[in-house]
Amino acid sequence: MTGPGDGSRPTVAVWKFTSCDGCQLQLVDCAEGVLATGGGPFRIAHFTELTPVSERGPYDLSLVEGSVTTSDEIERIHRIRSMSHTLVTIGTCATAGGIQALRNLSDAGELAGAAYPRPELLATLATSTPASAHVHVDVELPGCPIECHQLVEVLAAHLAGRRPVVPDHAVCHECKAAGTVCVLVAGGTPCLGPVTRAGCGARCPAVGRGCFGCFGPLEGAPAGALTRALARSGTPPADTAGLLAAFGAGVPVPPPHGRPAAGGRADR
Repeated sequence: MTGPGDGSRPTVAVWKFTSCDGCQLQLVDCAEGVLATGGGPFRIAHFTELTPVSERGPYDLSLVEGSVTTSDEIERIHRIRSMSHTLVTIGTCATAGGIQALRNLSDAGELAGAAYPRPELLATLATSTPASAHVHVDVELPGCPIECHQLVEVLAAHLAGRRPVVPDHAVCHECKAAGTVCVLVAGGTPCLGPVTRAGCGARCPAVGRGCFGCFGPLEGAPAGALTRALARSGTPPADTAGLLAAFGAGVPVPPPHGRPAAGGRADR
């Protein structure tokens, strides 16, 4: 991966959209030696959380945190994409819409009216969407927040000019690799491991707690089969819907009987 900074240290820019800043804090904590302000293999061109330095693009690498929730953010993500040789979305907000995507299931106007005395002053979209809904994204790095080792892998891959190794399988694979007993099959504990992207090390099932999907939905995962398994374990349908919606509100949930829901598709 070469780009506009060829011949010197590659430039990296970090951008905040609608988010809690948690993934940016991970950048500061995990990549201190890589994204150092005074040295290191990268030169920071823009990172408001860390430094007042803000250079004009183009940039070799842009890291985008947060979901797109305003019309201004739509314009900004297109501008950042045009200035970036490589664009990486970091965190589940940026890769799947995040917790704030729960607005996608409700009337955003009603929610704003219940929370703010002057909702007419807000300039927000009715939906929360990942950056990939608006521009081409080169690499998606999920997590709430992202994991240190995956972040370092993405940065190292950029320096080496190769494609980063990012898990594209389910959390269940990590449980199997670690020898963790399935909390859903063995204990009937609701678990989203079969439909959640791996990368966390399956730390919740390792302590007997079901995965709650913080790494976002896995594309093509058997959501219909999971809803049926949860129903057999005694999980009420409303609880299942709530679990699946928390970090994947934009993903249609197939009903337990396996027939396609409105806008969705039953797994085969």
